[in-house]
Amino acid sequence: MRLSMAAELPTDPGTAIALQDRLRELVDPTDPRPPDFRTVAGLDSAYDEGGNVVAAVVVLDAATLEPLDTATARGTTSFPYIPGLLAFRELPTTLAALEKLGTTPDLLVCDGQGIAHPRRFGLACHIGLLTGLPTFGVAKNLLGESDQPAPERGSVTDITLDGEVVGRTVRTQTGIKPVYVSVGHRIDLDTACTAVLSLSPNHRQPETTRRADRLARALLRDGTP
Repeated sequence: MRLSMAAELPTDPGTAIALQDRLRELVDPTDPRPPDFRTVAGLDSAYDEGGNVVAAVVVLDAATLEPLDTATARGTTSFPYIPGLLAFRELPTTLAALEKLGTTPDLLVCDGQGIAHPRRFGLACHIGLLTGLPTFGVAKNLLGESDQPAPERGSVTDITLDGEVVGRTVRTQTGIKPVYVSVGHRIDLDTACTAVLSLSPNHRQPETTRRADRLARALLRDGTP
């Protein structure tokens, strides 16, 4: 697939923050069309202590969750580990993997934050702008404030930052720790939460994330190109 926007990849924190502030104004936190997602892709990355990175993209049939396509890429990162700027450690390799895909999915699901971010511009926002596709983030850890939802599957509570609603805590499995959903680009929060539940029939994490994570970690372990 082709990116819809040229990627700027700063190498220092100051430039990266300025880029986030500038691109934030382009994010569209709405759903521009009926949510008829036939194919959904999960994106994830794995690292080792030497700075080697493997990015994986797994495309699934949205109805059956059967795999349709995969792509991976290897790289290294020298960008420092700074909260709020973690996207810049993953972007180069993730974009390389996306460009290898033989199909363009209808929806992207990132392992990370969207607008639930100190500058309202997490990895899912960045990926959404660069691809032009509906994108949202599903994080394993809470960034902001949120009450715990009820223990039943499908229960939700708002996530707030500085008094602003930036996402939702979603219980994908009864009695299991929730996940944290936030809009990336071209999708609204209700649609994103509905998609998370449909993609998580049996586990806490959506199948898109689980399969991309497994693939990336396996390739990092065995050194497969």
